[in-house]
Amino acid sequence: MSAFLSTLKAVLWSFLGIRKNSEYQNDLQKLNPVHIVITAIVLVMLMIAGLIGLVNFVVSK
Repeated sequence: MSAFLSTLKAVLWSFLGIRKNSEYQNDLQKLNPVHIVITAIVLVMLMIAGLIGLVNFVVSK
């Protein structure tokens, strides 16, 4: 569970573009790149679905 939370944290920080170089280097050694890619794809799909839902909500009024 800890590895999943670390991966999620790294991906969310990368979405913002804010990350210390030392933490980035630590992530490179500890995290699995496949897990990072899968997590990023899922989060992007959730973000797109949220934006589509928001637009549909605003347009329907």
